[in-house]
Amino acid sequence: MAEAKRCDLLIIGAGPGGGSAAIHASRLGLSTIVVEADSEVGTPVHCGECLSDLAVQNLDLQIPDHVKALDVKGIRVIFPGGENKLLTEPGYVLEKHLFEQWLMDEATALGAELFLKHRVTSMKKIFNSENQFSNWIIEGKGNEFPIECSAVIDASGVSGAASKLLDMGTEVEVIAGFQYELNDVPNDGYLDFYLWPKYSPHGYVWMIPKEGERANVGLVTTDKKGAIRYLDSFIEDTYLAGKPAVNPPWRKDGMKIKPFGGTIPISGPRSKTVDDGLILVGDAAGFTSPLFEGGSHLALWSGREAAQVLSKAMKSGDLSAKALSPYEQAWKSTFPPYHKILKGKDALYNLSDEEMTVMAKCLPEELGNMSPMTKLGIGLKIMVRKPTLLFKRVISVLLSFGYSRAKHFGW
Repeated sequence: MAEAKRCDLLIIGAGPGGGSAAIHASRLGLSTIVVEADSEVGTPVHCGECLSDLAVQNLDLQIPDHVKALDVKGIRVIFPGGENKLLTEPGYVLEKHLFEQWLMDEATALGAELFLKHRVTSMKKIFNSENQFSNWIIEGKGNEFPIECSAVIDASGVSGAASKLLDMGTEVEVIAGFQYELNDVPNDGYLDFYLWPKYSPHGYVWMIPKEGERANVGLVTTDKKGAIRYLDSFIEDTYLAGKPAVNPPWRKDGMKIKPFGGTIPISGPRSKTVDDGLILVGDAAGFTSPLFEGGSHLALWSGREAAQVLSKAMKSGDLSAKALSPYEQAWKSTFPPYHKILKGKDALYNLSDEEMTVMAKCLPEELGNMSPMTKLGIGLKIMVRKPTLLFKRVISVLLSFGYSRAKHFGW
């Protein structure tokens, strides 16, 4: 066996969670190595690439202009029949690969080491003579393995290293997201989220605009086999309405640039996000909003928090799971109430197109910061227009919209 490379902290994965963890761990003086399975940071892109300004402020990020694809005003939620409502709250659409590369550039400038094309295949705990956790020996494919480290942060995604190689509690339910980057899509500065079951059963369609009339247009749906067909149909019926159908035209005339997607956790956090000398962050921990699946803001926050908790634990000389439990206490007190969002999400997907439209007509034009009196008024309108909606838990649906805007992270 080759002599192991040594560091305080090994971070698996160079996405937003891993990049954030590497920056903060390096600032705190931890010798840090990041291993990334792909040959380049940020590619392939797996997500819609948007981030609320509130999250940026909360995370104290100074995002450079070159990683921003567009400044946006907020979100427009569009229901069957075209009824739409606004959540006016500023944010950014990112060039995600450039954003992730920038995070890692910041980390390496602070002293972190990055090794690409390094995939973890084995994680072994080492115990001392008193049977207390001592450190990790990490094996994998790549010239720098084996790596000996005091602690590990797993930021390698929902099907990442720790979830494959170790027992990290409950399994996480996932859904497939698929999208195209398109040309010639005009925008008015809002992200569009379409709650149209016709095009995305138990899911939704999005249009995330970029500079120069580019846009990510995609969907998530539980009907994985039909995802591409649903998305093609949506694009043809909306953005290409009235154009001649040529098999379809945008496959030939250059409107579609490229398809991409990824697997997204939708059932909330794992029951176990820490172990001896180990913390899970981002998608690896199940940290996405269960309603609209946003996760970049939660990954960035959890990477920072994980680095801070591990730094304190290393100074105390105790890296046991109990010593790392403040991490779990922190995210549970900070993140959205997942169980309430999931309850509302289940109720939402049990509504018909007609019921969604009625509900939408009862909502105010602006969804942000609805007062208790406004919410009461919505309930009264629903009782008058379609009282049966109350038996379908529509109030849980309405509450889940608000809960999904985590107080420190926005949309």
